[in-house]
Amino acid sequence: MASRSCLTIILAAGEGTRMKSSMSKVLHEIAGLPLVGHVVKAVQGAGAPHEESSDLAVVVGRGAADVQKAVGKISDTARFYEQTERLGTAHAVLAAREALAEPHDDVLVVFGDTPLIEETSLRAARGKLAEGADIVVMGFRPENPTGYGRLIEQDGKLVAIVEEKDATDEQRKITFCNGGLMALSGKYALQLISAVKNDNSKGEYYLTDVVKLAHAQGLNVIAIDVPVENVIGINNRAELAEAEALWQARKRRDVMFSGVTLIAPETVFFAHDTLIEADVLIEPNVFFGTKVTVESGAVIHAFSHIEGAHIGANTSVGPFARLRPGAKLAEKAKVGNFCEVKNADIGAGAKVNHLSYIGDATVGADTNIGAGVITCNYDGYNKFKTTIGSNAFVGSNSALIAPLTIGNGVYVASGSVITDEVPENALALGRARQVNKEGRAEILREKYKAIKASKNK
Repeated sequence: MASRSCLTIILAAGEGTRMKSSMSKVLHEIAGLPLVGHVVKAVQGAGAPHEESSDLAVVVGRGAADVQKAVGKISDTARFYEQTERLGTAHAVLAAREALAEPHDDVLVVFGDTPLIEETSLRAARGKLAEGADIVVMGFRPENPTGYGRLIEQDGKLVAIVEEKDATDEQRKITFCNGGLMALSGKYALQLISAVKNDNSKGEYYLTDVVKLAHAQGLNVIAIDVPVENVIGINNRAELAEAEALWQARKRRDVMFSGVTLIAPETVFFAHDTLIEADVLIEPNVFFGTKVTVESGAVIHAFSHIEGAHIGANTSVGPFARLRPGAKLAEKAKVGNFCEVKNADIGAGAKVNHLSYIGDATVGADTNIGAGVITCNYDGYNKFKTTIGSNAFVGSNSALIAPLTIGNGVYVASGSVITDEVPENALALGRARQVNKEGRAEILREKYKAIKASKNK
């Protein structure tokens, strides 16, 4: 596509009452990203190379401030327009009249609750504008067209969009349906949308009416076929879950085609920004939250929960491991079963094998952390850091009281409570001396039996 300027208008002002939620519908999330965020990302990726300019206008309503904040995290150039009354889709688009009045080659109108729209579909619509179309409607072919508006074509041109309740028996046989998304020539967009009337049973201004208006003016109006899931709108929690499933299936397929092995793909869940390199192996029942990167050769064992973490090359995680934000595993590090790591660097070749919590810490290369070790990083008010050097050994069931520094090559005896700095190559013992009382076990047994007997009388 040659360089063309584009304005995209995202309609995100719907009430979303069927979500039965205290927040705007478009702020509900799929894969850790609000619905409207998925749409913004697709729009950003749909521009032609070296595009002259790409402007984004978002029409907001309920929860406007929160929607603006969510969009602002993805686009710092978006402009926002408030629709104070809900009088139909054309009325919503005209809330951004100021942006529409500016010169653009293309105008895209999309919805903030269609999170599965793909860049390829948006590019295809813009491509038809570049080839000479004046309006491009994105249509789809569902298995059952009941309830959808039908696209009426003649000689390859789109002449009307007819709602099912207004369709004839013959028109109801048409399986090509209106997806709602539309691309318009910037030359005609404002003129056509402004001409839409509200002479219908609901007294609303429908964007679909521009098709009839454009056809009457002899403009070139066409429809293109896009995948069904691209135009799926979210109206309730059930549809939100269905869209999540579709998004995850799409992501799993992409991940596997990129060289990642998923043993049971349907049990692995990704976030919108999960980055996984080739030759990673992921076992069943793994959940990725946002901001996770996994380098080549890593193995993520079953039932692990990972968010905000960087997992280095050839590492091993899990099974039943939890990596929280700020966890960083260097090459060949290992975090084993029932371990939790938070805001901590685990050095190359270091091992945190079983039942341990490592938080606000640095663990040096080739250090071994024994079972049940805890970095005590919180005093009820403040967080403190634990620094452990390389080639150290921390014995099982030790408590490391931060702030604390343990030097290279240190050996911490099992069961220790360490409160003071340990210099390099020292042996640290932080426990009471063992004392054996000969014969006392039998005395204790008799004592406890007597107590139990007295309670049972």
